Amino acid sequence: MTIREFLSDRLRRLLFQAVFIMAAAIFLSATGTGMGVLILLLCAWILVLICIQTYDFLKCRAHLSELQFIMDHLDEKYLFTECIPKAGNLYERYLFILTKRAGRSMIRAVSDARAANREYREYVESFVHEIKAPITAARLISRHVEPETGRKLIKELSQIEAHVERALFYARLESPEKDFLVRQSSPAVIVANAIERYRSLLIQSGFRIETDNLEQTVYTDEKWAEFIFGQILQNAVRYRRKEDPFIRISGGRSGSQIAITVSDNGIGIPAHELPRVFERGFTGSNGRSLGGATGMGLYLCRKLSACMEAELQIFSEEGKGTQVMVIFPVRDAESGAGKSF
Repeated sequence: MTIREFLSDRLRRLLFQAVFIMAAAIFLSATGTGMGVLILLLCAWILVLICIQTYDFLKCRAHLSELQFIMDHLDEKYLFTECIPKAGNLYERYLFILTKRAGRSMIRAVSDARAANREYREYVESFVHEIKAPITAARLISRHVEPETGRKLIKELSQIEAHVERALFYARLESPEKDFLVRQSSPAVIVANAIERYRSLLIQSGFRIETDNLEQTVYTDEKWAEFIFGQILQNAVRYRRKEDPFIRISGGRSGSQIAITVSDNGIGIPAHELPRVFERGFTGSNGRSLGGATGMGLYLCRKLSACMEAELQIFSEEGKGTQVMVIFPVRDAESGAGKSF
């Protein structure tokens, strides 16, 4: 709080006191009080007024600084009313009581919302784990039908499983630390697992896949990284060319970073839509025209990458293809010159 703000807040009170001083001076002058006495009384009055206002200003500023300090050092800001010191005068005490009641009401609302959200997340996780059993059973049953029907069933089941997996990771986003395990991993193994998971979808879509220079070492959560590459592969399948679809997955290192690049020769992304592809629920013109897009895949990839301290970059040219780079940090001891991205 500045002096100007303080005086602006007290302007009415100061104007009232000035009017009162002028009225008192006129009254004393009319009763025969000498000019010298009037000047002394006026100076004394102004001095007392300045001292009182200065004291009030310093007191208010110190109190606001204390409140600001408490607010800045609180992790949960809505607990502010439970931490502030008691007020001095009667008006501030009543205001404090009302504010504290409002704060406690907010705390109860936040606690109820968190409990409801936790229950919903636990339900989604339970649902995902339970639905995996009938999906697996349906896969086994599909082996005993005619080959063409079996391939179609497996493709649809893969899509269902992908949606279920996205729902699980979305539910875990609020508390990722509970399902997060960083360890030394190989991009070659992660990519191979992602390809194997969507092998049927890739084969039925006619994709050729090449991998190069993936024998690196990164520190990440393998399950999360596999999910990210799986989402990238699914997007490549969804937005593929009809003739000779192709995916190339390559690794490169520069200093303290390792980048795994997934390139395809698909239909690409319009330039004006490229900055929005990581937004939640954004499907773009291609997603709307082909149908079935949720706009959640790349959004989840960006969120999970941030949790792993990795970076996700995307480059695309409409009609020519798309490149997605997953950039992992490496330990300082292992940093050094290497192959450029």
